[in-house]
Amino acid sequence: MSLFEIAIILLSIFMIASAIISIWFKDLLASVIALAVMSLLLSLYFYILHAPDVAIAEAGVGACLTTAILIITIKSTKRMEED
Repeated sequence: MSLFEIAIILLSIFMIASAIISIWFKDLLASVIALAVMSLLLSLYFYILHAPDVAIAEAGVGACLTTAILIITIKSTKRMEED
């Protein structure tokens, strides 16, 4: 196996793990952060596959803009905890 194949396999495993972790968390902010990590890993994946324009778009929109919108939305809602 080449270094390229190992990098692709590791990135795939980390992306799947971060997606599962984002579903597993009960806290919404932690889930959003896990999704942002997954999006950054996906942009790195695109960069390794020689698609830098798609990687930049994924990093900008997927990781930054979507994460910011979700965090602002979560912060503007009121928490209703069960006692």
